[in-house]
Amino acid sequence: MREPISLWRLLKRFAMVVACLYLLAGVGLYSMQRSLLYYRRPLLFKPDAQDILIPATGVALHGWVVNPGQSQALIYFGGKGESVERDVGLFRNAAPACTVYLVPYRGFGPNPGEPTEANLFADALVVDDWVRARHPHVSVMGRSLGTGVATWVASQRPTDKLVLVTPFDSVLNIARGRYPIFPVALFLKDRYESWRYAETVRAKVLVVLASNDQVVPRAHSEALMAHFRVKPEVVVIPHSGHNNIHNSAVYALAIADFMRVPEKTPTASQVLSH
Repeated sequence: MREPISLWRLLKRFAMVVACLYLLAGVGLYSMQRSLLYYRRPLLFKPDAQDILIPATGVALHGWVVNPGQSQALIYFGGKGESVERDVGLFRNAAPACTVYLVPYRGFGPNPGEPTEANLFADALVVDDWVRARHPHVSVMGRSLGTGVATWVASQRPTDKLVLVTPFDSVLNIARGRYPIFPVALFLKDRYESWRYAETVRAKVLVVLASNDQVVPRAHSEALMAHFRVKPEVVVIPHSGHNNIHNSAVYALAIADFMRVPEKTPTASQVLSH
């Protein structure tokens, strides 16, 4: 007759199984972290906009120009899975007084290469310098992941205006909240700590928030805003979430208002007041 397994031995086996599962999950999270942070999409279609090619380190970045010929420029940095070619129509209508530059990150759309924080930051400065050589006034705008890139650029270059859509204080803090049982601070490669760079930004800042953001909790946006020297202007888009905020007419109006389009266009605040 077999001797019964003691409770202590059962607990030890259970603890070993749990520890192995935890270790496997941690290794998987570490190895997949950039796949989770960068959702690389191929080019969906060729947009109806002027093509540009900007030389960067090891790659040439292909992008598009909307509303060419304006003295004021706006550089847009998209979200982690955004296909910026879809934004041509939005910026054509929302920022007619600006020449808008839509340049996918390396590894996104038509562009080769691997996206990392260091690569995106370096490429963004190259794009900014390329645009700055052609325009006397340059503003930058970022959405979600792109707010980390845009805030970095505004901290490194004299920028007229900075537009941040659903921004966060840092990817590290977002990851801590999403994976609380893992020591993400020990192995996170790309941190996008925008709160560190916000303190040196001199530009006028607009922050656009979704009323029901399930991806970037409001606390992380507010934590970032607290670090700007000048209090940002804030517009909350009603009945919107993180991924559909751009579908609201108020979103385009907020951008148009901040970029000083003709006064005959109603402002976002006017729309919200009705």
